[in-house]
Amino acid sequence: MAQIFIGRPEAFSGGAPEIEKLSRIAEEFKPEDAKKVKEIEKKTNHDVKAVEYFIKDKLDQAGLGAIKEWIHFACTSDDINNTSYALMLKKGKAETVGLLRRLMVDLEQKALQYKTIPMMSRTHGQPATPTTVGKEFINFAWRLRQETDIIHAKMIQAKMNGATGNYNAHYFVYPEIDWIGASQRFVADYLQLEPILFTTQVNPNHCLAYILHAMVRIAATLIDFDRDMWGYISLGYFKQRITKGETGSSTMPHKVNPIDFENSEGNMGLAIAVMEHLSVKLQKSRFQRDLTDSTVLRSLGSVFGYFTIGLKNTLKGLGKIELDQGKIRNDLDQNPELLAEPFQTAMRVFGEENPYERLKDLTRGQKIRKKDLDGFVDKLEKVPEDFKIRMKALTPETYTGLAQNLVDEYFKQNKG
Repeated sequence: MAQIFIGRPEAFSGGAPEIEKLSRIAEEFKPEDAKKVKEIEKKTNHDVKAVEYFIKDKLDQAGLGAIKEWIHFACTSDDINNTSYALMLKKGKAETVGLLRRLMVDLEQKALQYKTIPMMSRTHGQPATPTTVGKEFINFAWRLRQETDIIHAKMIQAKMNGATGNYNAHYFVYPEIDWIGASQRFVADYLQLEPILFTTQVNPNHCLAYILHAMVRIAATLIDFDRDMWGYISLGYFKQRITKGETGSSTMPHKVNPIDFENSEGNMGLAIAVMEHLSVKLQKSRFQRDLTDSTVLRSLGSVFGYFTIGLKNTLKGLGKIELDQGKIRNDLDQNPELLAEPFQTAMRVFGEENPYERLKDLTRGQKIRKKDLDGFVDKLEKVPEDFKIRMKALTPETYTGLAQNLVDEYFKQNKG
């Protein structure tokens, strides 16, 4: 620390007692001190300058007035602000990744729990090729994992290089010092951030935009998941455990609403709106600096607030659901026309004429029974008898392809 004060006055030795006094200014900062900063700001109309004057007052009180003009040495306001926001982002990133990992574990556990449970898919809202419940959960786990890994791996960047990013004042007073190396060491070693050298007065915020764009994709994925869960609950595929004393509707006593998934969807929508603006706007600054970034960056905390609330509500909603296998099985049994896909595919293999068209005439837009399909199979001329037996044995419940294997493949690819 003492090495920071190049050419320091004799009144400052840089010893442990003095360093302890300096550290105490930050460690003992109280709400009352924040109010003092705001009082100073009323006069300066500049937030960073107000902090500088506050620290100078504290140095005088601590008997360290001899070094007070080293406060904010050769810095521009964004040297202070961008490193502060970077440290905030670093903390927010760690907490966000932790919550996302928790959600992924929950999804993965449900994927294993429901790996073998057949379920009717819906494309365009209509009955479609069956899947398994577990496979649908693993789809979302995989999507979240891609983006979470991106956020986790990204180092947070910051700069400390003066008024327009060229170390002008630094170099003028101390030309013998390697200021590029010094600022890199300070940012990397002391702040534990990734140094940026190529800036104007402001951090270009590519790192922030990179993380926010990944968070936008995560939020969109979670909205997709929330809506699917809302739909499955509406269909009766999942029941929600009732909490004693909880009210579902102010007028309809019977209701158990999927409010957690709805809450998550709403908060993620707000998060996306702000994140999209931040990630694009903060990469723009007229010439070497304008102040539009300052007011916008103050919304960064709100972003993490909306995002965190949304994530926690998805987790909460997942903790309440219970699968209704009877309902899922009944839906499969009531839709034997789902077998039109494998049957027409088999007919193609064995050279039957117009397989798609014939099954379309039999099944499209109408309900059929299993015996209707069996009768259709009996009339096929080119399909071998042993394969016809396979076709008749097939049911929507057993027509799940490699859904179970894909769940296993996910865990094979993501060991540990």
